[in-house]
Amino acid sequence: MVPTDEELSLVAGQVVTMLADAGESVAAAESCTGGWVAKVLTDIAGSSAVFGVGLVTYSNAAKQQFLNVPDFVLDKHGAVSRETVTAMAEGLRAISGADYAVAVSGIAGPDGGSEDKPVGTVWFAWARRDGDPPLTTGMHRFEGNRDEVRRQAVLTALAGLLP
Repeated sequence: MVPTDEELSLVAGQVVTMLADAGESVAAAESCTGGWVAKVLTDIAGSSAVFGVGLVTYSNAAKQQFLNVPDFVLDKHGAVSRETVTAMAEGLRAISGADYAVAVSGIAGPDGGSEDKPVGTVWFAWARRDGDPPLTTGMHRFEGNRDEVRRQAVLTALAGLLP
């Protein structure tokens, strides 16, 4: 099911409230979502207390330059992989100082998919300063057009921050 703007806002509000209550912060490293996670979070009044950094690293060069994703990771696994989102989340958490970092990289379509990674394939990583485990990852294959894939990815990225 494709989330509406209201549903995205509801989950973002839950994330902001949770983090504010805990005195914690979050940062976002986005590729296929193009800053939508950051947008939904910053639509919430008071989010500046918990959200300080959002980077859209759409190209591999940007992932390397701003998030310190190693060349060999991109060469061996590609931008849409567990290894890449792990490096994105860990890199952003380290440079931002945030308690949490979420990373998203995928193929929203309509083109760009392959047999191994069809359109709708999106990888996620959530890094936590004091988490147990300190990093979790997940992959989803969403159905729908570009907007629908991206909406589902934003919801998944946000929901992954909640307990």
